[in-house]
Order: sequence, then structure tokens, then C-alpha cells
Amino acid sequence: MALATRANRPHSTARTLWDSTVGKKAVMAVSGLVMLLYLLVHMLGNLKIFFGANDYNGYAHWLRTLGEPALHYQWALWIIRVVLVASVVAHGVSAYQLSRRDARARPVGYVHRRARSSYATRTMRWGGVILALFIVWHLLDLTTLTVNRNAEPGHPYQNVEATFHTWYGDVIYIVAMLALGLHVRHGLWSAAQTLGLGSRSRDRALRAAATTVGFVLAAGFIAVPVGVMTGTIN
Repeated sequence: MALATRANRPHSTARTLWDSTVGKKAVMAVSGLVMLLYLLVHMLGNLKIFFGANDYNGYAHWLRTLGEPALHYQWALWIIRVVLVASVVAHGVSAYQLSRRDARARPVGYVHRRARSSYATRTMRWGGVILALFIVWHLLDLTTLTVNRNAEPGHPYQNVEATFHTWYGDVIYIVAMLALGLHVRHGLWSAAQTLGLGSRSRDRALRAAATTVGFVLAAGFIAVPVGVMTGTIN
């Protein structure tokens, strides 16, 4: 029997799922939920800054020793980073491919926008771009300290203060967190629909929950620069 050519070989289940629109939406939903869980934990950790330098710096050190002695210094932190990078890439690639697929399916744009389209829905893509650019800035600012001119290596509390004592640091962070709130609000509701949790009877509750989570995340993150600007964090 002749060997099947590569073109005729059946795709694996994972490849078939990835090639489908439903599969890409599922990847977006699951990767988004992974990032959402991280953001909630990250926000709570950030709020420890209101308890003072010792508490915040101690928390930052604890993150680097997480998992010891089973794991070496910073191993857990790097595992978290790898999972996050994989989630961001999967989320972004699936979003881009779905967008391209949607554009090919509708080569002629709508004459009138749908009335039910919310501001968050219309700006979902731009919100993703803003957040992607912010992640790069955030890493250069508080991880590598490349753009944080007054940073002190090994002093996270002081580095956060240094960032938010600059007008551009405040503007970049607050704009990005507002975009995050809108992105999470729409994305969380969409993920619920994709994963089969939505229904006519639950839609109102799901929308309210998505709005609440988006608002809490944005407010929790924005509280830090506001705390520095008002002198609450000093």
C-alpha cells in the first residue's frame, strides 16, 4: 500500500480543534481565564504596598522563594512567567486569526453599526494592542528597570514610587488599566458564552459579574499610582 502523502494525512484532534472557529474561541477563553486569575492575584499583591515598604518588599522576596526547597530560587516565578507568555501568545494569535477569518467572511463592512455594539466591544481589538504595548513597558519599567531612571535594584517599593512620581508613568499606567477593565468586562462575558455558561436567564447576571470584575481590577490597579500621587504611599 502506498504511503499517504503529508497532504492526505488526517489531522490530529488538537490540530482539527485549533483550525476550527470554535476551537480558537475556546483557546481565547481558556487563555484569557488563566491571565485573569493571574491579574486578580497580582492586583491583591500590589495592594500590599499600602502596608509599607517592609511588607511590600517582603512580599516581592517571597515570590522569588516560592516553592523552596523543592524549587530553586525564582524557579516558581519563571514557571509562572512561562505560563503567562504562552497564554498571551495563544490569546493574541487566536484573536488575530479569528479577526482575519471574520474579515474574509464579511469582505463588505456593515453600512450601519449594530446598535447593541457597546464601546467595550468596538474597542476590544485596540484594547488588546494597548495592553500588549503596556506589558512591554511594564517589564522595562519594573522588571528590568531599563526605563525607570530612579530605580534601585532589589527595592520594589521604592521602584514603584519612582515610577509614579513621573507624570508619564501615571498616564501610561492609568490608561492601560482603564483599557484592561473594558477588555476584561467584554472578554469575561464572551468567555462565558464560548464555554457554554451563558443562557437567556443568566445573561444579566453574567454581564453584571463581568462588569464588576473589570471595575474591581481597574480600580485595584489604579489605586497604586493614585496612592503615590496623593502621598498615601510614601
